[in-house]
Formats: sequence, structure tokens, C-alpha cells
Amino acid sequence: MSKKNIHDVAKHAGVSIKTVSRVINSEPNVRDKTRDVVLKAISELNYRPNASARTLKGRRSYLVGLLYDNPSSSYVSNVQQGVIEQTRARGYDLLIHPCDYQNPELIQQIEALVRHSNADGIILTPPLCDDTKLTGLLDKLSTPYVRISPEQAVNGSSSVHTNDRAAVADLTLYLASLGHRRIAFIIGHPDHKAVGLRYLGYQDGLAASGIKFSKNLVMQGSNSFQSGEECARKLLLGKPRPTAIIASNDDMATGVLRVAHEMQIPIPQQLSVAGFDNVPIASQVWPSLTTVNQPIQKMGDVATDLLISKLHNPKLKNTAVQIDSHLVLRESTGTCAEQAEDS
Repeated sequence: MSKKNIHDVAKHAGVSIKTVSRVINSEPNVRDKTRDVVLKAISELNYRPNASARTLKGRRSYLVGLLYDNPSSSYVSNVQQGVIEQTRARGYDLLIHPCDYQNPELIQQIEALVRHSNADGIILTPPLCDDTKLTGLLDKLSTPYVRISPEQAVNGSSSVHTNDRAAVADLTLYLASLGHRRIAFIIGHPDHKAVGLRYLGYQDGLAASGIKFSKNLVMQGSNSFQSGEECARKLLLGKPRPTAIIASNDDMATGVLRVAHEMQIPIPQQLSVAGFDNVPIASQVWPSLTTVNQPIQKMGDVATDLLISKLHNPKLKNTAVQIDSHLVLRESTGTCAEQAEDS
């Protein structure tokens, strides 16, 4: 196949070459519907603008950096997919850079990376998005950035988040509606601030259900499968043991499933288990996992759109975008056995 050019994109989309150029360069005064048609044409034709010519013309590198430090490979790959789709459509390349946020030389390493790569902008994922020293460095370097799932929005940058607290409150209410009264919770990594909102949502759900909060039903995890296993063993050896366990992410929830199988506790007959994220493993395990579908890929897509739009129009106001999550009910949750016996 011959390499597609801007004329092919314009013809495919049914618009002028000037309109295609405006969309690629994130210029204003393009209708959303028209922009979507052009971006779809770019994707379908696999069109790539001439990066060298654009760099010389606009003094940009047309490179976006994605920084992450997250133990969940599924979370990271989902974010990457969303970012890649948007960068491809807008004629940018992507620099993916794993970080150790506990490294005392992190700031120096990121400064060297930004200066060496000459990246036009940066996307920060948890827990890096809440590192004030890191965001301070990017401000000092005048490098635009967008944060994904920060603890809270700030005026200095745009961000994308989901309704963590409300979604887990709904999940807790759902389990309570099935008759569960001893609902345990595994907290996510303490440095992932947005994940902490899920713990607050759990408490909200208990209160709304008239269930008394108990510290004995709460364990501190670290977002990993192994920490889910460790917390599950402690909870399931407790007396009386919980009839339901909510984990702050799916990796920890699958750890709970494994321990329950080892202890020969049938799911969901004697124990309901739920997670958060709806990563692929949630539908692949047995029984399949009830969870909250976090629109991770969409969040990466929107974060990239915000960043590139800001690069082309620095006067754009910073924006905090919320993309709602929703419950996905599967086989790992069911009516509380104790309620069934009483009825």
C-alpha cells in the first residue's frame, strides 16, 4: 500500500485540506463532529504527518512522555493504549518511561529525561501525579503536563479522574442489599491518593446501609496480587469471618479468590468478593469477578487530548475532567448465606 498523505485524509473525511491541518494542529474553530470525522479518517488510513517538517516549522519535538510507577501491568497497559490512540491520531510519538517514585534521585532523573528527550509535554499517572516535587520540576522547566487520577485537582494543571468514592459506595450498598453485614475492605497502596478515596466510599456505603464500621474488617494492601493474598488470609482466619470482601483493585481481589480456594471457602456461596478497575483478569478468573469498571483507557485518551490541545493553545484554561465508573456484576458475588438460612 502507498503511504497516505493529507490529501487522502481530506478526501476520506469529506473535508478540506485546511480543516485536516487544523485538526492535526489542535487549532480552535473546528466543530467537535468534524474533528471526530477527521481523527477517524486519520486512524483508518494510518496517516502519519511528516514529523521532521513539523518539528522544523513549529520548533516542537512532537513527543509526549508517559511516566508511571504502578505494580498493576494491566492498569499501565490500558493507560498506554488510550494515550497511543490519541498520539497517533494527532501526529505525536510517545515516550514511555517507568519510574521508581521512591528513588531519592527521581527528580534529577526526570529532569535529565525531559531535557534529553525534549518532550513537549508529560502525562503523570499515580502515584507520580501527586508528587509535588515532580510537578514543581515540570513547572520550573515550563513543560506542560496532565495528571491522571490525582488526589485532587489543582489550578496549575489539567487532570482526569473518576468517581472512585461514589463507585465504591455503590458497590458496598449492593453487597449490603444482598444481605451482607460483615463486609471487609482491603485498602490500596497509601501513596496512591485517589485509591484512598475508595476506602472513604466503603465507609460511606456502610453508613448508608446502617452497618457499623469495624477496624477488624479492614486491612492495608499495596495494590499487588501478593498483598491481596496476605490480607485475605488474615481476614478469613478472623472470627467471625467476613461474608464479603471488597479489594481496592482487581489484582488484590484475585489474590482473595486464590486464598478462598485454598481454604475451600466456596465463592459466592460463603464469600462474596469484589474489586475495582475491571482489568482483563477480572473476567478471566473463576468465578469471574464483580468489580467497578474504571475507564482507564478513556482516561489516558482524554488526558492526552488535554495535553496536546494545551500544547497548541497555551491560553486554554486548565480543566479537571471526570469520567464516571460503573458496577460490573459477575459470578463472585451473591446473596449472603446467613440471610438465606434465616429466610
